[in-house]
Amino acid sequence: MNRRDFIKTAALTAAGGLLLSRFSLAADETSAALTGKADVGVSSMPLRKFGKTGVSVSPLGFGMMRLPTTDGKINQGEVERMLKYAIEHGLNYIDTAYVYHKGESEVATGLALKKSGYRDKVNIATKYPFWGAKNPSHFDKVLDEQLKRLQTDHIDMYLLHSLNAGIWKNQAVPWKIMDKLEAARKAGKIRFLGFSIHDSFDAFKEIVDDYGKWDFCQIQLNYLDENYQAGLRGVKYAAEKGMGVVIMEPLRGGQLASNLPTAVSAVFSEAPKQKTPVEWALDYLWNMPEISIALSGMGEMQHVQDNILYAERSSVGMLSKEDLAVVEKAHQAFLGKNAVPCTSCGYCLPCPVGIPIPSFFTALNTVGNRGKERGQRQYDGEAKKAGVRASDCITCRKCEDKCPQHIKIADKMKEVAAAFDTAAKK
Repeated sequence: MNRRDFIKTAALTAAGGLLLSRFSLAADETSAALTGKADVGVSSMPLRKFGKTGVSVSPLGFGMMRLPTTDGKINQGEVERMLKYAIEHGLNYIDTAYVYHKGESEVATGLALKKSGYRDKVNIATKYPFWGAKNPSHFDKVLDEQLKRLQTDHIDMYLLHSLNAGIWKNQAVPWKIMDKLEAARKAGKIRFLGFSIHDSFDAFKEIVDDYGKWDFCQIQLNYLDENYQAGLRGVKYAAEKGMGVVIMEPLRGGQLASNLPTAVSAVFSEAPKQKTPVEWALDYLWNMPEISIALSGMGEMQHVQDNILYAERSSVGMLSKEDLAVVEKAHQAFLGKNAVPCTSCGYCLPCPVGIPIPSFFTALNTVGNRGKERGQRQYDGEAKKAGVRASDCITCRKCEDKCPQHIKIADKMKEVAAAFDTAAKK
């Protein structure tokens, strides 16, 4: 849909009190209007309501933060192949951001959709970053740049990126960012307004209530993090307000997918139903009626194929009491195993002295999951590659302001050094 048609449709929607799916614009798209998905390929992908927007979305969203790379650069050809497969199998929600892959994620997304011709088959979500912004005019500059990067005249789902109580009170509100968002929507540049958050439930509730007209939100949730940040309470509160709910970190940066503690692997292997750890984690979310989408940062084609299959099998209320007991047992088996709640998002990088912070934290977590010997090997390999060790940390703490998990990175790096560098010197 081009901007002119979108503005015309929006006006008709307001006048008639109707909320239309992005695929309900013409008489020959009646089927797509009823399902909310594009008529591409053959798919058995179920669809979910996106709050009160009238849009139907696939339960699986493609997160564009962990794309495949070659020599540090996005592998564009592989991204195009993965996205094409996902869309042709029913996925219709793509999540990127201004800062992902140092600004190249939006570019890769726009190019892939242009080449495939599938732009109008999906909902694009991207985000406005407050960090680095000096004044309100930064918003307009960034939005226009994002439209160019994405090679589109409108963005379907636009979020304020990684809000917290401080950013909301000190930047968003005094800068009247919501007025800017509404003006952009009126101009046809944005369809729906939302925000992502890495803060407490109280901060989340304040932001939701202060504006009162949000279409959707993006919250971190997985079976380990029910009570972390906005958590499960945030999911339920947003749904009560009629908001679409997008879930990030469903696998906690891969911690729920691989390198599992032996006790957790045993829980799943002994379960009455045999599923992969990834499917258990995703099904935990898809079981909930409040959740619209679970995002997955898929870095290779196998991830896409597997997650599409899991999504096709998903439904609200899909887990029995016995299934939920398996997930809770896995949760209990995880407790105390991971020393650092790092999701490997990489926001903390680059470190001034070159420390590969997420990799070192992964090695520390491996100690609890798989034993000291394996963690030491993993750490030594990463340290050799980087040419720096945890004990080289200068405690500048610049990384800590960027961490969405609010990890005291410098303090944790001392734990890494104590665990591995002391052993290396013996």
